[in-house]
Amino acid sequence: MTKPANRIVSADIGGTHARFAIATIDAERIELGEPVTLRTADHVSFESAWNEFERQSGTALPRELSIAIAGPVDDAELSLTNSQWRFNRDRMVEELGLHSITLLNDFGAVAHAVATVGEAALLHIAGPDEPLPERGVVTVVGPGTGLGAAALLRRSKDEYEILETEAGHMDFSPLDALEDQIVKELRKTFRRVSVERLVSGPGLRNIYDVLALVEGEAAGIRGETELWTAALALTDSLATLALERFCMCFGAVAGDFALAHGASAVVIGGGIGKRLKDYLPGSGFADRFAAKGRFSSRLAAMPVKLITHPEPGLLGAAAAYVQKSRASQ
Repeated sequence: MTKPANRIVSADIGGTHARFAIATIDAERIELGEPVTLRTADHVSFESAWNEFERQSGTALPRELSIAIAGPVDDAELSLTNSQWRFNRDRMVEELGLHSITLLNDFGAVAHAVATVGEAALLHIAGPDEPLPERGVVTVVGPGTGLGAAALLRRSKDEYEILETEAGHMDFSPLDALEDQIVKELRKTFRRVSVERLVSGPGLRNIYDVLALVEGEAAGIRGETELWTAALALTDSLATLALERFCMCFGAVAGDFALAHGASAVVIGGGIGKRLKDYLPGSGFADRFAAKGRFSSRLAAMPVKLITHPEPGLLGAAAAYVQKSRASQ
């Protein structure tokens, strides 16, 4: 029998940032300590980032680790989809002196967080403004450095399973002539155009560059951060057009995922999803989400929410550890 530890290290490792926190587990509650965010590019490995987190914490870390990784976690040797970091479960246990390690996909962790938080942490985006169903499938999707997706299968209010996916790497399906042109141009670089080539942080750049080509304008904003800032602030007309197209594509993709999962609700996560919380409701997201031909009425009746918890990956990693520990009791 395995009883959950009182304190663990929770980690959420993406292509751009590595987030850490000490999670305190007390009965049914999980409380996160002050999170520490590090840039993955500033560290050669996870072990290096772990040591920096320990240094900043000023104390010895717990030896139980639950870690969410932006990539598949079903092999002995793991790698980030959008970073050079590599992970080996046995080596991590040995080098860090861990008692146990729980590994899960980053959007699997977000799905665990969705199952853990209450409705107060879920912001209405589209569809009927009603609570998530207590039973059935909830699609969890969101853009960040890539596009993450998972399915939350709720068997009851308190019993659930998480199905981790790599749906962000499915082929993108254009819905109009402009998207045909976007895919045509991107195919020159990528040959196969997956949905995360458009619906992700870098995806806005891809859309923006093709729009500049179509409009015969100079793509004057080069940095990704600057492009997102200009688009959200509505200070550059071409960037704003790119953002609206981004939201339309995101809606179409989220609707496709919901159909594929047989879902009855959708929750948006991801770093970019959080930045879009005020923009999405008034964008073309909802129309494209529901534009599914014979299934349009089904999609239009589906609540779409956005998780507002400040660190869903860290919370979800801790929740996954608790679920795993209880299952082994």
